Amino acid sequence: MLLEKYFPGFEKKFIDVDEGKVHAVVGGTGKEAILFLHGHPENYLIWRFIAPKLSEKYTVVVTDLRGYGESSKPEGLDDHSNYSKRVMARDQVQVMQKLGFEKFHVVSHDRGSRVAHRLVLDNLDKVNTVTYMDILPTDDMYDSTNMAFAEKYYHWFLYIQPKPLPEKFLGADPKFFIDFNLRKKIGPTAKPNFPEEIMREYTRHFANPEVIHGICEDYRASYTIDRIHNDEDRDKVIDTPTLALWGANGIVGKTWDVLAGWKKTCSNVEGLAVENCGHFVPEEQPEIVLEALEKFLEKSSL
Repeated sequence: MLLEKYFPGFEKKFIDVDEGKVHAVVGGTGKEAILFLHGHPENYLIWRFIAPKLSEKYTVVVTDLRGYGESSKPEGLDDHSNYSKRVMARDQVQVMQKLGFEKFHVVSHDRGSRVAHRLVLDNLDKVNTVTYMDILPTDDMYDSTNMAFAEKYYHWFLYIQPKPLPEKFLGADPKFFIDFNLRKKIGPTAKPNFPEEIMREYTRHFANPEVIHGICEDYRASYTIDRIHNDEDRDKVIDTPTLALWGANGIVGKTWDVLAGWKKTCSNVEGLAVENCGHFVPEEQPEIVLEALEKFLEKSSL
């Protein structure tokens, strides 16, 4: 079983939230907790190199986002509001509260980082630190799109199309899509970190039509209701200690000055370009990520 192999000693849970259940694996007994949020098109398994090590000191909670993996996958509303990052973040806050943590660290990648960004904006009093991997704020990336970004992130523009167009495309050959998507974005040295059993598990979940729909709704919300929420907080400054990590060889790192981008809205931020790394930072270069996280978290320990 993959849970036992990659997260030894962790317990599998399904935690009730306002609108369904969140799948989580929980390990460690530390007084401080870390919430891990994954990216697209994956699930909790992206943290297999990172979370077990940090569970030696912290209580570690690794979840599947709404619409992904084994968490609930509601049908999207007409305005996509039930996949807004505000609602997806609220799921995660409720998970941590049910587990007994009113305040916690957040470590996130890709779509999970977009949920984490909203989680911090809406819950400044609940987050000890936040780590974002290979993103800038969503609106900044949409608004400054160029040809290179559009070529690598074609799905940002496909998934926002009305249902069922993207769902039909993605459901036609899930294995091909998973292979294509990951191979397109990982760096040249990272392939051994994506063994066949992991790829099969990503494909198994992605082959579920409800997951495909949930993912599309996540992106549709980013282009609609999330932009409304983001505009309301355009001038809000986050003083939560923030760590930004990005792949030095990925399109985000090549296109933007990532650290400068976060400094526009975060007053207490540091960052690192991870060398020999594409988009899937925690899987491609886990040793570098783990070292950076340990140093960053130690500075903010209670």
